[in-house]
Amino acid sequence: PTEPAKENDRKKLFGTDGFRGFANIHPMTTETAMQLGRAAAYIFKSAHGKRHKIVIGKDTRLSGYMLESALVAGICSMGVDVLLVGPLPTPGIANITTSMRADAGVVISASHNPFQDNGIKFFSADGYKLPDEIELKIEKLLDSKKIDALRPTADEVGKAFRIDDAAGRYIVFLKNTFPQHMDLTGLKIVLDCGNGAAYKVAPAVFSELGADVIALGVKPNGTNINAGCGSLHPEVISEAVKQHRADIGIALDGDADRVIVCDEFGNEVNGDQIMAICATDMIARKQLKKKTLVATVMSNMGLDIALRRVGGTIIKTAVGDRYVVEEMRKGGYTLGGEQSGHLIFLEHNTTGDGVLAALQLLAVMRRANKPLSELAEVMIPLPQVLVNTRVRERKDIMTLPSVAKAIHDVEQKLGNEGRVLIRYSGTEPLLRIMLEGQDKYEITTWANEIADLVKQQLGEK
Repeated sequence: PTEPAKENDRKKLFGTDGFRGFANIHPMTTETAMQLGRAAAYIFKSAHGKRHKIVIGKDTRLSGYMLESALVAGICSMGVDVLLVGPLPTPGIANITTSMRADAGVVISASHNPFQDNGIKFFSADGYKLPDEIELKIEKLLDSKKIDALRPTADEVGKAFRIDDAAGRYIVFLKNTFPQHMDLTGLKIVLDCGNGAAYKVAPAVFSELGADVIALGVKPNGTNINAGCGSLHPEVISEAVKQHRADIGIALDGDADRVIVCDEFGNEVNGDQIMAICATDMIARKQLKKKTLVATVMSNMGLDIALRRVGGTIIKTAVGDRYVVEEMRKGGYTLGGEQSGHLIFLEHNTTGDGVLAALQLLAVMRRANKPLSELAEVMIPLPQVLVNTRVRERKDIMTLPSVAKAIHDVEQKLGNEGRVLIRYSGTEPLLRIMLEGQDKYEITTWANEIADLVKQQLGEK
């Protein structure tokens, strides 16, 4: 499967996960945020006459304050109330949006990007990310003058309220996804929150369930989110697990919608392996709907092999957790995710949730009474290499003769023992070149050769 053409051909602002940019430079400015708030408020107002409300949450970036204020101003100016929850994981905002019966939820976060970036993404009232057509409607409203004159006055102007117990509500929700007859007593967990949105919530969840938690990355200062910590730097939990002789290391990204873990020896266990472990357990307990797992084209072929071994099936989608969720909803599946650690347990939450996923993995460890290293043996990953190349434009790679020939030649060499996957990032000016095969040295060489050819044709001047 390839990325849907409409994603980049139709929408100019929104990518695969909201829109992102360098904070305080167009389009990630207070002016755009205020107009976006106005447009979103207009779209999410339903026909009936109740007071409308939109939840706004954020991660720990310094620029979150100014963007939050601008969004509040825009939304209130359209006669819609705002519920402010402060720093909270993206999946927590989805959860609060549905539990508060809000019309929509807004997340101010650039996820795993550095602190100087920021982003804005929306959830609809049901807690799911907005479909392409709604994002396109919002964009069109931004470009048109249709709502400029719509300005409620007097008591019809919106109000802003702070929801002080949002974190507590989300902690209770997360704990309730863990089996009631189990706890984490006796487990030592290294937890790296990446100085991000989960810095309060995640340590509370694991410790309240009885674990001995060594918490890292829990001192955000506005500029240290994702900086040498969190899921982008699993080496941090790896070293800490060995130092503290812990049972597991858990690393979250800036908005805590994804997770990477390591076993008791400090070996990384990525999203594919976590899915293999959880899917195998769910099939054994007859809990995996249709014995089917939904993953993306980036998932390792070792995951396919692991699922087949236990009688399961795997469906592949385009890259992006929104496409995984769409396929899960369409087919009635309950487990899906990405190698990067976006893991969706649809019976519990509507979007990727790092803490929730870690809890489900810990439940498997408890049920099986086995260490993570032993459980991870259910999947043997094929060697995989990913090379990112910055580009000045997004051109169809196969229209570049030298690049197309190089890709064809590599595919011929790999045969049925591997694959080539090339795609543009949905959030950055990058071309991602992924190769999978039996020989790590060979595929690394070939990936770099393809990347060099792309640089000659499309590289930044």
